[in-house]
Amino acid sequence: MDTFKDLHPADIAEALSDMKKKDRNLAFLKLTPEKKVEVFAFLEIPLQQEIVKSLADKEYAEVLNNLEPDDRTELFESFPDELIKYSINLLNNEEKQIALNLIGYKEDSIARLMTPLYIQIKQNRTVDQVFKHIKKYGKKAETLNYIYVVDENNVLIDDLKIGELLLSEPETPITDLIDYNFVAIISTTPMEEAFDIFEKYDRSALPIITENGVLVGIVTFDDILDRIKERDTEDIHKFGGMEELDLSYTKTPLIELVRKRAGWLIILFIGEMMTASAMSYYDGEIEKAVVLALFVPLIISSGGNSGSQAASLIIRAMALGDLKLSDWWYVMKKEIASGLMLGGVLGLIGFGRIMLWQELGIYDYGEYWIHIGLSVSVSLLFIVLWGTLSGSIIPFILRKFGMDPATASAPFVATLVDVSGLIIYFSIAAFFLTGKLL
Repeated sequence: MDTFKDLHPADIAEALSDMKKKDRNLAFLKLTPEKKVEVFAFLEIPLQQEIVKSLADKEYAEVLNNLEPDDRTELFESFPDELIKYSINLLNNEEKQIALNLIGYKEDSIARLMTPLYIQIKQNRTVDQVFKHIKKYGKKAETLNYIYVVDENNVLIDDLKIGELLLSEPETPITDLIDYNFVAIISTTPMEEAFDIFEKYDRSALPIITENGVLVGIVTFDDILDRIKERDTEDIHKFGGMEELDLSYTKTPLIELVRKRAGWLIILFIGEMMTASAMSYYDGEIEKAVVLALFVPLIISSGGNSGSQAASLIIRAMALGDLKLSDWWYVMKKEIASGLMLGGVLGLIGFGRIMLWQELGIYDYGEYWIHIGLSVSVSLLFIVLWGTLSGSIIPFILRKFGMDPATASAPFVATLVDVSGLIIYFSIAAFFLTGKLL
């Protein structure tokens, strides 16, 4: 298709994504075989599935056989069993074996992202022989930054930077270059742990080995980056109090968007109904001292905000590996101090506001305005402290029970603190105002 002739595959994929279904499928079919494979890898999974259904067996087989193994595995993960079987049967024997091996690994293991397209050599070669090998097979490799050295049993014994080979004499034996010092990831390692290994060693690609050290593939940083983006997007959606979107916001149908958001909203609404129940329990106090109701929004929002802040900090620290389950007491001590200081600051501001309004005649709180000010300021101190502790401890509790800490969404923490904050507020008000306004 002339329109796409000089465009990068990623740009073509973006253009196809914006087309209507019929035009998109037709435009894809008009691409050259090589272009089809390149563009297909950049399309989102739902669009890949749609295009697959429009392709004839021959065209689909051509795309599948030339698709990068890691991209093909990601596509298969979203297919129903019947479509996976149908797709694998279209592969040639070599690609079929690769696909079956990759699918056999657990869904969250790093092996799901690996590709077998790399350069490996035996240790008994010379630099000149290695370069001849690279010229013969290098076009298919996903990266040439590193060359992987294996023994007779395919056990990884070292990896060499391509720069080391370029700076060596052609007759230099590979055994003179290896030092048996390398970094590798075991194939069963969970992706989250593998992300940390990539970050620690700052590598563009890392080899994947079995428990016995056999080299089975490599994972490149671009594949890791894609999964990190997916993980972070999921966490952000969860923390906002909704299910993860399968497509981008602009491509998600309205009904699907509502469905993803409705569940948590209903749960949170039911939770907030407890706030009304809590207030009804104190209707006698409110009737005697209506002024207390003026500060309810101020009190509960401050607690919810402090809880959301704490939850955000702890969840992010957990995601970055800064905090582990064993750090809970360290966090508690730090958040108690933070909560007291933050609550104290807000309490002073709250008391100052009441005093200022009273002195300037903006609002008359009556002869017991000092006691009302103390009720508000002390309540702010304890509610902000409670919000901070709740927001910081809930992620630890969720992690302890094997749940995603991101589930401790800001709305969830805010709802919890709203309900309990009212009880704290009216209890403290009763302490200061009993025998006066109450």
